This record gives sequence, structure tokens and C-alpha cells, in this order.
Amino acid sequence: MRAITEQFSFGDTVPELFHKRDWRVADCTLSEAQELVRRYHYAKGGSNTRTFSHGLYLRSPYSKPFGVAWWIPPTKAAAKANFPEGDWQQVLSLTRLVLAPEIPTNAASFLIAQSVKRIKKDPRWKCLVTYADTWRGHTGTIYRAAGWQYLGLTTPETTFVDSEGAMVARKAGGTTRTRAEMASLGHSLVGRFAKHRYRLLL
Repeated sequence: MRAITEQFSFGDTVPELFHKRDWRVADCTLSEAQELVRRYHYAKGGSNTRTFSHGLYLRSPYSKPFGVAWWIPPTKAAAKANFPEGDWQQVLSLTRLVLAPEIPTNAASFLIAQSVKRIKKDPRWKCLVTYADTWRGHTGTIYRAAGWQYLGLTTPETTFVDSEGAMVARKAGGTTRTRAEMASLGHSLVGRFAKHRYRLLL
């Protein structure tokens, strides 16, 4: 056993090996999801809204979430591209998946599976989508292993980060900022990258 020293976890003791009996998945707040992403996800941020945010908790009455699966609807274009045979308004996207670094990596599969199980109870959603970012060397192995359908690579898009390394979207409101505008705001271009696309039909 080892003790987590991060203030966010309130000193909970985390098992060295992952066993389902030690963990549970339950709703967490938007602020808790944002804090986990700020601490541990390479993007350093995310949406200001959520449809679902499911946290990974120890089976302890005092546990704070050690990971989160954060879901929001994708853009209309993305929804139609990933679910052309159905209603684009019934598509939900896994916008952020993150675990504290002390947690065994196979906990991610458990978190996703339990999160999907909870979403299936809501009849509004027929298709789930997610992306694995080639910028970070991700390929989506956990999605393949869980039976998600691979849809290929997206068109490469420019990626910008701010002075603290957080990803910054070019879109602001209804407009898309130019490279010059992004540079004037102090954002740096790190390159153009594609993402691996996956979907799961419910």
C-alpha cells in the first residue's frame, strides 16, 4: 500500500495493484473534473460544461476522485461524421479522460466501462465517440481493447498552447482566430496533428 501525498486526495491510501473491489465510479462535480484535468491532463483545461462527469473513487466514505471520464456533445459536424446513420443529437463525446499518476494504468479501462454503463441508462444517447491524440503519441489501445470501432484518422489540425503549456482552441465564440491573432495573444503553435477516431454504438 502507498499513501497519496497530493492534497487533492486527502491522504487516501491507494493499493499498489488495481482490483475492482477497491474502487467505484460515481458522479463527480464539474469543478472536481476541471481540477483533475488541470493537474494531470496534458490539455490543462476543458469545457465549462458537462453532460456527465464520472469520477473514480476508492471505496471509502472520504475519497475524492482520482480520475474522471468527462462527456459533452461534440460539434454538429463531428457528430454527423461519426454517426452518419443516426441522429447527430444523440452523439456524446468523451472530451477528457484522466487519472492521477499514482493510479494503476488499468484503472482507465474500469473507469471507461463503468462510465459507459451509466450512460446506457439514459435513452438520449445512441453513439459515443472519442479521440486519441497523435500529438501525445496516443493510439487508443484501451478503446480497441474495450470493443470500440476504429474510424481512422481525422484531418490534421493546428495545435496551440499558452505560456503555461495549456492547449488553447482557435475557435472563440462564433469565430476562428487566425495564427497571427493567436500569436498576438501569446499562444505558441506546436504543430499540426491528427487524432485517431473511435465510436461505440449503444
